[in-house]
Amino acid sequence: MDGSTLPAVAEELLREIRKACRESSHGTDTFSSRLKFIFGPSAVPALDLVDQRSVTRVRSPSGRTLYQVLGSSGKLYTCYSSCHFCTCPAFGFSVLQKSESLLCKHILAAYLSQAMGTCQELSVSEEQLSNILLEPEEDEG
Repeated sequence: MDGSTLPAVAEELLREIRKACRESSHGTDTFSSRLKFIFGPSAVPALDLVDQRSVTRVRSPSGRTLYQVLGSSGKLYTCYSSCHFCTCPAFGFSVLQKSESLLCKHILAAYLSQAMGTCQELSVSEEQLSNILLEPEEDEG
């Protein structure tokens, strides 16, 4: 397992959710207790973001992909599934500094939306994707 993968139990849960959503109309209700157990306090807010269809998968012609998640505060966060990273302050604090959480609610929402097939889709040019990647972060406060 390389450094860019989630723990096996988390990967397996996301695979089970993907399979269940493809095979039936069931949502994540049957998985909610396991989601809460594995992802802790990020699970319920992430499910809310999925329900609100707040996740957009952004793709360029070369196949590069990132996710943009409209947070509950109205701010747009960029998530990179290839390295499990989000631009939100909670990711930097709870995930990277404190190691209290596996993921923030935004990147978990991106994974869940992808698994459930509920992502909004946006195709952009290579230049537009580069502009998204190079956008400076707004200062908080």
